[in-house]
Amino acid sequence: MTVLFLGVGNLQRADDGAGPALAERLAADQSFAKKGIEVQPHSGEGASLMPLWEGADRVVIVDAMKSGKPLGTICRFDAINDTLKPDVFRYSSHLFGLAEATELSRALGTLPKAMIIYGIEGEEFTFGAAMSAQVEAALAEVETAVRKEFADL
Repeated sequence: MTVLFLGVGNLQRADDGAGPALAERLAADQSFAKKGIEVQPHSGEGASLMPLWEGADRVVIVDAMKSGKPLGTICRFDAINDTLKPDVFRYSSHLFGLAEATELSRALGTLPKAMIIYGIEGEEFTFGAAMSAQVEAALAEVETAVRKEFADL
């Protein structure tokens, strides 16, 4: 069984660092490795995301989003059943990011068997800025949710 956690974003870009920050925390937890869960930070470049999840049994992804919701809002998407809007996961330096990769994988029939995406509403994406307190707080909630996603392993 292939099980993967991807923390998408850039630690140097304030709220965009939420995904990789969680990947660092989870990678330090030996229980994930013992369960066979591969934990990776990822820049969010879509073309390199697709081969990571192709053929996987279960994938959980955390990324910052910008949807117009209040700062720190958490949204959970079932990527198998929900269509992702490209403008929600737009705060990337890539033109082909998470939403586009997900939808292209759907069209190609290469989505994993199960794929959950947690989006944390960010506000500050400037290079060198600190992550906002609201995103830090949301990240703690998302960490608990991610651990529950893998609790049956």
